[in-house]
Amino acid sequence: MAQECDVLVIGGGPAGTTVGALLKRYQPSLRVLIVEREAFPRQHIGESQLSAVCRVLNEMGVWDKVEAAGFPVKIGSAYRWGTTDELWHVNFLPDEFKEEPRPGRFAGQRALTAFQVDRSIYDKILLDHARDVGCEVREQTQAVEVHKDGDRIESIGICPAKGSEGEPETIAARYYVDASGQSAYLQREMGVSVDSPTSLRNVAFWDYWQNAEWAYSVGNGGTRALILSLGWGWVWFIPITSTRTSIGLVTPASYYKDSKKTGEELYLRALAEEPRVSQLIRNAQRENIFQATKDWSYIADRLYGENWFLVGDTCGFADPILSAGMTLAQVGARKAAYTILELERKELDAKWLKSEYNDSHRANIRQHIQFADYWYAANGRFTELREYCAELAKEAGLDLSPHRAFQWIGTGGFAGDTIAEIGALWAGFETTRNVIKQFSGSPMTWQIGKNNRFCLNLDGSKPGKVAVYRGGRVMPVQCLRREGKILPMVGQNEFVCSVVGQVSDANEIVRQFRRFFGSNPQKFPKPEIPFRMAIEAWETLIAEGWITASENPDEPFLNLV
Repeated sequence: MAQECDVLVIGGGPAGTTVGALLKRYQPSLRVLIVEREAFPRQHIGESQLSAVCRVLNEMGVWDKVEAAGFPVKIGSAYRWGTTDELWHVNFLPDEFKEEPRPGRFAGQRALTAFQVDRSIYDKILLDHARDVGCEVREQTQAVEVHKDGDRIESIGICPAKGSEGEPETIAARYYVDASGQSAYLQREMGVSVDSPTSLRNVAFWDYWQNAEWAYSVGNGGTRALILSLGWGWVWFIPITSTRTSIGLVTPASYYKDSKKTGEELYLRALAEEPRVSQLIRNAQRENIFQATKDWSYIADRLYGENWFLVGDTCGFADPILSAGMTLAQVGARKAAYTILELERKELDAKWLKSEYNDSHRANIRQHIQFADYWYAANGRFTELREYCAELAKEAGLDLSPHRAFQWIGTGGFAGDTIAEIGALWAGFETTRNVIKQFSGSPMTWQIGKNNRFCLNLDGSKPGKVAVYRGGRVMPVQCLRREGKILPMVGQNEFVCSVVGQVSDANEIVRQFRRFFGSNPQKFPKPEIPFRMAIEAWETLIAEGWITASENPDEPFLNLV
């Protein structure tokens, strides 16, 4: 007879454990079984995070355990990219990283930073935490057979992985979650197709090094991921413990094939040609566990079925240039857990809940794929995608030059239906502005600096609802839809629209922003942070067409640098 549980999760990596831990946090009575094919700890690539991950870790109740492991604190990234040989920075913090004792708390500047992690340690911390909060965890156990009726899964056969002991079983659950990574077990078994919406085909090679010098050492454990463009690829340099560093090479698959060299030969050539990396590893020892993988972006055509969900890499994968992989996996897994919790309550329409998860997470993956493609197109050394950025914009009904198209995807193209989370998934409009300056040689001008009169433009929009995921609940919030664009009336969007709906003068808008955030020190202890977010939301809403901008030469302009 089949053993029963409420939720069966296939895969014990970060996506699977995020689902399990959040289900148990918000509904402890649920019986959650996680089956993992391997025995932890085990090696895995994908070590550099964006700051949204830490918010998820804190909600799971595991942030303190991850912090106690002493992983380097990621305060941003440093790039040598485009037409300059100088390094330029993507920053998570509005100010300099300050010296603080560790282990620290998830508060202040640490709520805006991320980690760079040794996945063999990190993944085990998360899996053990899922077990600690009440999930049943079975390592060295794999799914081997799906019993289904149409799009509904009736049960799944599991058995011990090769080399381990135990008897085969059949597990019947009410919900099934595929967190099996790029092996994508349920995705394949349920016949889900995969799209690769990119012309980019890269391969990646990497190894680990002991006792390499850090390129950046800031405060107590603060550092940056280092990304260095070559004429034929790029190198990553990511400290993941106090002594261990992940160093990898990404290069076009066509270049690798045409070079007639082995992957290891290309890897060692890249490290020899890159003077910064050569200097940093001059006294280091290579671990000689050289690995390789294809690095192709893709998206699953759908992320759910009648009683099952895809999470993590089974949903899709975006090129690692933006370090978004683990972030997308855990942020998306959080949405899937929330969706299951809400399905259990039976208060909201099931089809709407599933569609919101599917549409919002697929949009996030696609946006990161597109942004990565723009990144390569604008490099000046990778030429295959030079015009691809304009083609992507045309798909959205925009006839733009490559430069303008890059601006679109970096601002309005990222608004989508999850604008409340985009600032955490990427570093915001200001970073995009700096990226464009580096790539084009000229700064992207703030529309709120070029103009001084603003008004809402809601013509032709229709009301609807969009999901916001908060506190274990999926909340339908009012939104406006127009020509494929969505304006959720929540958070900074709602605030900016309420101000611009009453005031049109640029300087008065800014005064109202400052007055609002400065008048409530308990809610906004650091008012400059929400103020900056409001400014970026304002600029993004202009880029999306929800606010129109014009200039009156007789009135003062904002002084924006």
